[in-house]
Amino acid sequence: MHLGSPPARTSLTVLALVAALLALVLGGAGPAFAHAGLRGSDPAEGSVLATAPKQLTLTFTESVGFSDDSLRVLSPENERVNPRPAQHADGKDNTARVELSDKLAQGTYTVAWRVVSADGHPISGAFIFSIGKPSGTAAVVATDSQDTAAARLYGFLRHVAYSGLALLVGAVSFVLLCWPTAAAVRPVRRLLTVGWAALVVSTLALLLLRGPYETAGSLTSAFDLSQLGRTVTGRPGIALVVRLALLATAAVLLRRSALRLDRPERPDRPDRPDGGDGGDGGDEGTLPGDLGARVRVVGAVLALALAFTWAGAEHASAGIQVPLAIPVAVLHLLAMGVWLGGLITLMIVLRRRAPGSGEVPASAVGRFSTVAFTAIAVLVGTGAYQSWRQVGSWEALSTTSYGRILVVKLAAVVLVLVVAFFSRRWTARLDHEVLPAAERQKVPEPERLRVVETVGAPTSPVASVAGSTPDVPAGTEPADGADEPPALGTEEHRRRLRRTVAIEAVLGVVVLAITTLLTGTQPSRAVDGAATAAATALEPQTKVVTVPFDMGTANQKGSVQITLEPGRVGENTVEAVVYTADGGFATVPELRLTLTQEDLGIGPLDAKLKNQKGYWATYDLQLPMAGSWTLNITVRTTDIDQVTVRETIRIT
Repeated sequence: MHLGSPPARTSLTVLALVAALLALVLGGAGPAFAHAGLRGSDPAEGSVLATAPKQLTLTFTESVGFSDDSLRVLSPENERVNPRPAQHADGKDNTARVELSDKLAQGTYTVAWRVVSADGHPISGAFIFSIGKPSGTAAVVATDSQDTAAARLYGFLRHVAYSGLALLVGAVSFVLLCWPTAAAVRPVRRLLTVGWAALVVSTLALLLLRGPYETAGSLTSAFDLSQLGRTVTGRPGIALVVRLALLATAAVLLRRSALRLDRPERPDRPDRPDGGDGGDGGDEGTLPGDLGARVRVVGAVLALALAFTWAGAEHASAGIQVPLAIPVAVLHLLAMGVWLGGLITLMIVLRRRAPGSGEVPASAVGRFSTVAFTAIAVLVGTGAYQSWRQVGSWEALSTTSYGRILVVKLAAVVLVLVVAFFSRRWTARLDHEVLPAAERQKVPEPERLRVVETVGAPTSPVASVAGSTPDVPAGTEPADGADEPPALGTEEHRRRLRRTVAIEAVLGVVVLAITTLLTGTQPSRAVDGAATAAATALEPQTKVVTVPFDMGTANQKGSVQITLEPGRVGENTVEAVVYTADGGFATVPELRLTLTQEDLGIGPLDAKLKNQKGYWATYDLQLPMAGSWTLNITVRTTDIDQVTVRETIRIT
């Protein structure tokens, strides 16, 4: 069996495809998100409120899920002041809202939050706001809640799960597509068992650890039944349960196939492995034709479903182009399994040394070479799309953790392609050596003529070579070395092929480990989006200025605090509070505010503040231009006493 395209040409094609696709997709990237990020909050971070709020709302860049302790509001004395757990605000799945206690004292409050983004990864953070005036706080919030024992173990088990999928998919595809006889080889069966068992055990462990991973809890909380109940109702938990069900189905099918292979074949069966009509060739011990077709179809469906349990609950399930990203992720996972798991299977069958067991035929190696090349091409294409979707720009390759890890992965992939080039070269040489030998063995045996010996006559050269059997092919002579097949050259090629396959498999395992690390790292797009959202929340959400005033008479000193939200061009809310010299609230008969942009000659704009029984406010102040604005604040304390003070604020 020939391998199609020359190895050098096909390997160079793959390398060219890598460069072209990366240049195409990374060069034209735009903004998007994967992991969620905090977009804003009400009350805003760092704000100082005149009155206590009745609720607190967080808004994220994408949909989030949360548990009972996902959102905590802590008083200056480190006491929780939100009596009930968070809920989505107004039915919006990208929000989290909690109601606050009725009576909140003055001081600084701490908000600690930890939610699960749409791609299944938890994110957390904390900020403060104040009521009345800032104060010290005894609240302590863990700053590294992502790096817990549960999170580290969860990451390791995810790698085990990926490895199990690769072994299971790769071994099955090698048997069904390349060498059906391998299904009866004990090491291959062991490999199937190891892959299936690793996937089952890791999935069960991931299901138990999902709760502690999301909530930053302890390892012992993995056995909390109430927490496990919440896990199995979430999207990641449902995906893990479905995966277990698919693995149970796969176990039944694998067991039935094994029993069918172990069943003694009747001599009269036309589909037996030793020369029947079914399958792909009796010399390779194939499955029966109808059974083989059914097994291939069922195996493909199970593999697609298994890969979907990853794609439907991780990075592909959130962000841009989700309907396209999920099938691309499925193809990427399956191509990884077919290539890496198939490599490991090939490495095992190439090292068989059992007497009389035979070796993997060159045609099977050639088939796998073609299958592996197709899988690598799929990996390159789908990987390039995923890189564009998660990275977004060339700069992100060097400025984000995800980008730097991706660069390492790309370097490892290039090494894999180089080694794969040599593997295909040795495969081609082995194939071209074995095929002529096989063709020579299939030449019909020529008719033999009996040579009659003459008594007393000298023995003819032909008779002396034939020994006691004087039958020789008519018109032929024995060739030198005819009894010695070219085993030395073939064995040398096999040895080199085993070496390159082993190196390629080791590099594939490294790529798989890096991929697992990438799936647990915040994508570059999400980092940029979260940074933009954080900058928006810090700067434009609120602008607060405090201006002191002094009327020159006793007890006529104090300060006025002006809060503009969001502090940007357009409609703004303005709240003003007057404080006495000792920091208490002051009630004044009148408070006026005008705004002027002197550089452009705009203003004064009257804010038209209205008395709200304790503070002054307006909710529809329109600011037409960005830039530096001058606040003119007039405070009247009596019928005859008033003062006007000024302060500058920058509007964005």
